[in-house]
Amino acid sequence: MCRGCFSKLVLHDDLHQGGITRVLDGAAMLPTRPAFMATAADAAPVVAADASADLILRGGTIRPLPGAPVASALAIKGGKVLAVGEESTLSALKTGGTKVIDLAGRTLLPGLIDPHCHTILASLIFELLDDVGYAKYPTREKLVAHLKQEAADKPKGQWIVGSNFDNLLQGGDFTRAELDAISTDHPMFVWYTNGHDACVNSEALKIAGIPEDVGDLPGGGHFGRGADGKLNGVVYEESAMLKFAVHFLEKITPELAAKAITDFSRHVASVGNTMLHEPGTIRAKWIEPFAKLSNTLACRTSASVMFDDMAGLTPWRSLGLGAKGATVANSLFSLFGVKIVGDGSNQTETGAQTRPYLNSAAKGSPNFDAALMKQMVAEVKAFGLPVQIHCNGDYTIDIALDAIEAAYAGSTDYGVNRIEHATMARPDQILRMKKLNVQPSFLMNHVRFYGAAYRDQIFGPERAAFMDPAGACVQAGLPFTLHTDAPCSPSGPLALISTAVTRRCIIDQSVVGPDQSVALDDAIRAVTIDAARQIGQGDRLGSLETGKEADFTILESDPYKVSPDAIADIKVSETWVAGERKFAA
Repeated sequence: MCRGCFSKLVLHDDLHQGGITRVLDGAAMLPTRPAFMATAADAAPVVAADASADLILRGGTIRPLPGAPVASALAIKGGKVLAVGEESTLSALKTGGTKVIDLAGRTLLPGLIDPHCHTILASLIFELLDDVGYAKYPTREKLVAHLKQEAADKPKGQWIVGSNFDNLLQGGDFTRAELDAISTDHPMFVWYTNGHDACVNSEALKIAGIPEDVGDLPGGGHFGRGADGKLNGVVYEESAMLKFAVHFLEKITPELAAKAITDFSRHVASVGNTMLHEPGTIRAKWIEPFAKLSNTLACRTSASVMFDDMAGLTPWRSLGLGAKGATVANSLFSLFGVKIVGDGSNQTETGAQTRPYLNSAAKGSPNFDAALMKQMVAEVKAFGLPVQIHCNGDYTIDIALDAIEAAYAGSTDYGVNRIEHATMARPDQILRMKKLNVQPSFLMNHVRFYGAAYRDQIFGPERAAFMDPAGACVQAGLPFTLHTDAPCSPSGPLALISTAVTRRCIIDQSVVGPDQSVALDDAIRAVTIDAARQIGQGDRLGSLETGKEADFTILESDPYKVSPDAIADIKVSETWVAGERKFAA
């Protein structure tokens, strides 16, 4: 899945009048070294010389790092890990001022990290749009009934807008005729969860001024047609969808933006996250104000910028951009890398493949040819940053790896280069990533929600069995991470862990690609230490080691003591960031 065009659409300048701009854009011109900036040395973790704890957590199971010995106590000082080990040993760190928390048998893990979550975008979508996705309306009948009720409740002429519609799970594409049957008195726009498609009714086409003979638009926008040659209501890509969005999206005010982002941070904390990395959908001019906002949020945040916004990072180079994530001073926000969107979505057959999709001649196509991809990646390297390339199809992975090899030649001096999603990576590509020190990040919810659809509708059993090939990474000794790509799939690292271990598609309870399952240790590493390393924060986050930030997640049950399928349902009790409780159930 991809939210590249989706993000541009929701955050498009035509859709706000100083709202998101005033909240996140900040000053129009940044000084050479903003006041909010510090050097990399300024942000280095320091362990206090005074060996007395501010806080000790005891009485539960503490797992400081997958594969490491289990501990029974954790001592914290100044928001950092002072010590982890047995309670009898750490009791020497207790003074009259030390607060002691009894875990009461609960399990404490390092803070759980989502290395690919569109924080701002997800916040605004769920604040502004009606969620009509599979989780709420699993059948077409229930969804149609909901839309009819909305039409009955709203005044004539008011827009009916839904988001997260899933054509694969909710009965196929909507059509213009089907939406017309729901209402001709209201313009209707139903946004697909893949972010590349929508469906509209006749009234929406009229308001947007779309004639029956409309052609393709710049930027790949186009309109679907039925067998009769007439517009069937399906709308493709950003430039086409924007024709409608400018009419219905609420103007974003500073108050709305701040509330949306704050509320979303609370939600992700409630499902166990202590940090989110925003891949490319934050603008460089928003960095300073977003850093300020980050201090009010329930989790840490991090971001990369899109390739076409890379020059905007110039004022921030004194932070030490490159191999390590650069934390903005006095904030819970850091910067790491540049993103390139290499192709589209497999669900819409726009992920670029070397072989056709199932029952189709289509292979998709990359957004950039091989020569341009090499040029772009070389520019990222010349700037001194790592690259993150969105690749849903194996053809795109080929040209991405060619470009990375040409520019970086296997070097990690600039940080970890990533293949985002890497959904249909082949065995040979996994081995090549290992050779080039490139790491994939898998949207494991592809398997959880779409495994059966990939097997039966998109790729066939053989190719679907190797989708999101985490098991092949373990065999190759290649680190990988797991992400949600929210709002493309629900937030929650425990579901990612569970699915990586079970390969269970919850739609039909089938197991898709059992050979690609991984051990629980590997799955937890993928949302803790390996996720921290992929965003340049491995020296500060991802494990509970002396001197690291005291970020952790407390669970009501131990993932190692329940069935793998039950891990997704473990209740999150608390999340802590820098020794401060951010969420409590």
